[in-house]
Amino acid sequence: MDAPPPAFDPFLSFEDVHAPRLGLDGLDLALPRAACSVLLGPPDAGGAAALRLLAGLASPTQGRLRLAGGDLAAPPPGWRGVGLFRAADAPPPGRSVQQAASDLLRHLDPPARAAHLARALTCLGLDGQEATRIGTLPPDRQRRVALARALAPEPSLLLLEEPLDGLDQPARQRLALELRALVRRLGLTLVATLRDGADALLLADHLAVLQDGRLAQQGTPQQVYEEPASAHVAGLVGENNRLPGTVLALDGEECQVRLDCGPELWARRGDAAGPGSRCILAVRPERVAVAALSAEEMGEGALPAALRDSVFLGDHLRLLLEVGRGGLLVAKRPPGSRLPRPGGPASVAWDPYAAFAFRALR
Repeated sequence: MDAPPPAFDPFLSFEDVHAPRLGLDGLDLALPRAACSVLLGPPDAGGAAALRLLAGLASPTQGRLRLAGGDLAAPPPGWRGVGLFRAADAPPPGRSVQQAASDLLRHLDPPARAAHLARALTCLGLDGQEATRIGTLPPDRQRRVALARALAPEPSLLLLEEPLDGLDQPARQRLALELRALVRRLGLTLVATLRDGADALLLADHLAVLQDGRLAQQGTPQQVYEEPASAHVAGLVGENNRLPGTVLALDGEECQVRLDCGPELWARRGDAAGPGSRCILAVRPERVAVAALSAEEMGEGALPAALRDSVFLGDHLRLLLEVGRGGLLVAKRPPGSRLPRPGGPASVAWDPYAAFAFRALR
């Protein structure tokens, strides 16, 4: 299991946390202070359960939750509590923005309540819309109202369950970047669950991939993207080519693989087992070099290929290539690149350090 980076200062910690009814099975996880942490995985991976425990809505049957080195149940001085957003808790459409966003401020006197509300609405770009009925707002603005409700008490810890779910792509990107800026401006600690790897890369300072109620891998988004620990992680965090094959030999951190489509090559050993075991060779599309040359002309490690399709997507070309006997491979190349013609000579290559051999997924 991956340890946090050396400079990591754990703020929130799960220590061998079990909660069988919630699907947690020995979760060990450490999250940083004043940063955006994302728990990435499908709905049953354990992210929502972890948020419930942090919010005090459930308790573990085994293990401990720690806050700044102490017990989460006994927070340090200055602790302002937890703010929780869940997409399912959308405010009723007939209420005004002010009514919905001030739900958790009733314990404050009127001047303090007004100040808290104004700060929360301004942070989420809702100032001036206090009297607007929620049902008249577009979906992304309604989402901001619900987030303002969680933010208005000015908590120390903000928990967000699928905060980008249901929004179109431009709205997801805008909100993710604004949440990052908000964390930096306010010094918040934010923990969010997400199912989409692209959203996670956009939002996270610290990324934890969960699987079956346990930690699969954690680190910075770049670390997890560039050095995934398994085929499961690699598939969640960014696009990957997956070529099935069989392990032929191991040599330290390297692994020789015979692909089912024919070629034999070397890759970094991920979690692949020994010789004779089934594996997946994973390589990112942007790491695949493509040349309008024969493999011999391209050089050592190149594989003969055939271009099957090319799609222009603005900032890059998406190429579909065939290697060996029916092995399909996607490559991404900059516009203007010299590319092979369909039926003409072609080859592909990548740095063996950029490809990983993982256990085959069941």
